[in-house]
Amino acid sequence: MKLKVEVIGVNPPCPRCEQTEENAKKAAEKLRKEGFDIEVAKLDISSRDTVSRFGVIMSPAIAVNGVVKMMGKVPDPGVIERMLRKEA
Repeated sequence: MKLKVEVIGVNPPCPRCEQTEENAKKAAEKLRKEGFDIEVAKLDISSRDTVSRFGVIMSPAIAVNGVVKMMGKVPDPGVIERMLRKEA
């Protein structure tokens, strides 16, 4: 199953958003080595498209396959990894 991870944050990125994106990439890289098909993308929270799709009001946020799973926190790579395993 393909997983699309979208890190939603401000642009230019704040340190919290940068850390969240970095942690998501680390988790995705670990899972890719196990055969998972994962894409990580960064979205701008102030974009109309992003707001209309997700309704996110706190950053950083993480959406998996179009569904917001976490908002307002900077999860470590292990938390993101567990979240992705659950979705796969």
